[in-house]
Amino acid sequence: MSDTSTETPALPGDALREGIIDDLRSALGEQLVDTYLLPQRDVWVRVAPEAWVAAARVLRSQGFDYFCYLSAIDWMPSPYGKGEDDPSAPPEEPSADGEPAISRGYTGGESRFQMLARLTDTRRHVSVTLKCDVPDALSMPTWVREFAGANWHERETHEMFGIDFVGHPDLRNLYLPGEFEGYPLRKDFPLLSRMVKPWPGIVDVEPMPGVEEADDAEVADQ
Repeated sequence: MSDTSTETPALPGDALREGIIDDLRSALGEQLVDTYLLPQRDVWVRVAPEAWVAAARVLRSQGFDYFCYLSAIDWMPSPYGKGEDDPSAPPEEPSADGEPAISRGYTGGESRFQMLARLTDTRRHVSVTLKCDVPDALSMPTWVREFAGANWHERETHEMFGIDFVGHPDLRNLYLPGEFEGYPLRKDFPLLSRMVKPWPGIVDVEPMPGVEEADDAEVADQ
């Protein structure tokens, strides 16, 4: 009798990305906090703040020669809500510690701010996304000595999130006046548009130029 049962085929292995993770684990030890591997597609790695530069150095030695980007993310839920939320709805339930619930994506996290960076090995056509919890002091070591392209990315991150990069040669603002106060990409930064129209999901639909005049003319003809 033939076996008619069906089983979900196992995902294929990914020796390339598994090897990258193994090399990072060997070099960083317990400072490699967490990893997430999507076979044949991508890999995410979270490291301790103390290993932020070391992780970049290890990946560069593995052949990751292309710096894609570096930035930060503020995981705090916006006190102004989301555009798709109804402002009259009750707020979300807080977590056990009384703080709003936060989901920090692949490899998780424990801090409000996280660093994100992506490097690519152009020879093997593989990329890695690095994550790191930003300490409460909002200070991180610079990547400029490892990847010169991180210079402007760190300047922008400093300007928009208020994160300091120790060892960076020049953290002047890229976009905002030097005397500007606040950090616009923090969730609690009070944008004027939020004050005037706190629920962006509700918008005033205005007629296209000429449409209103045409409608008025039709009414007059009737």
